[in-house]
Amino acid sequence: MFVDRIKVFAQAGSGGRGSVSFRREKFVPKGGPDGGDGGRGGNVVLRVERHVDNLANLFYEPIIKAKDGGHGKGKKMAGRAGANKIVKVPVGTIVWHADKEKRSTPNSQLPTPNSDQSAIGSAQSAMDLIIDLVRDGEEFVLCRGGAGGKGNVHFKSSRNRAPRQYTDGEEGEQGYFLLELRTIADAGLVGYPNAGKSTLLRKLSAARPKVAAYPFTTLHPVVGVMELPGYRHATIADIPGLIEGAHRGVGLGHEFLRHITRCPILIFVIDVAGSEGRSPVEDLQNLRKEIDLYDPMLSSRPWLIVANKMDLPNANENLEALQEKFSKVRTVSISAANGEGIDTLKKALAERMTGDQDISSPINGGQAENL
Repeated sequence: MFVDRIKVFAQAGSGGRGSVSFRREKFVPKGGPDGGDGGRGGNVVLRVERHVDNLANLFYEPIIKAKDGGHGKGKKMAGRAGANKIVKVPVGTIVWHADKEKRSTPNSQLPTPNSDQSAIGSAQSAMDLIIDLVRDGEEFVLCRGGAGGKGNVHFKSSRNRAPRQYTDGEEGEQGYFLLELRTIADAGLVGYPNAGKSTLLRKLSAARPKVAAYPFTTLHPVVGVMELPGYRHATIADIPGLIEGAHRGVGLGHEFLRHITRCPILIFVIDVAGSEGRSPVEDLQNLRKEIDLYDPMLSSRPWLIVANKMDLPNANENLEALQEKFSKVRTVSISAANGEGIDTLKKALAERMTGDQDISSPINGGQAENL
């Protein structure tokens, strides 16, 4: 099961109650108060783990709770601190508020949306975002545990030598949160269903996405690693097929489009033979339109045209029309099924990819004419 977006309820542990106790020991008259403090509650911590590729673990545990702190005891013994709840999430996880009301937290002073759609819609603002986890090993305290209560030893004075006052522990932070995974890769394969994206990824890397002769074979992003000269590597994501109107939610819509928002380079895989009965030029125009309508920033990123299925009839004629229409963008003709042109494509990608770009920063730049 592949889960890339889920709403969860997180609750940190509450602090333990302070103790009311007095020292009672032989030969020690009027020993005085010795009630200990309560232990702090456990935190809910998100930890980025590169070996986790989706949010399926939270599908079976949508309610996340940390342990409460222990109560204080006599002899000034503090209660045991509650254990933190560590939740492993994949690299590229974004956390949004999903509460109806603002949640007080020291980690963020951001307003909350009124519904999940305000957090996942195309008009997301930076004020809705809690954290964007993009580094392996990074940790973030989602909900902080409550402080422990004070025992009666803190209330003694010259006028109150036998205090019976104590305080309860504070409640831990809690709230509803929306966790969304956006695949991190150096390049993304974009195209219509059955354009040959999965077959191409098999040729470029050791990844083995499902390949079949029907549309929407790929139902979730698959990331492969391509070796580059100089002991470098680059990651390539196979994005499930797009169709016209995807920016409005037609088909699977945002389920697919949001996974290309982190890719610095977009590779448009086109069925240049028109085996599905469509025009390759119109296919590319529609894909570029969908990308621009979903996020105008995506259309300004460097991109490359991969003319696939050159081994089929009518491919050469359609290739000439495609190159004439998009003359300023480099077009690489290949046949992914036969392995033709794969080396040329690898060289073209190696010229653009370094594998060390900081994906957490916005990517600027226009259309790559020499790519």
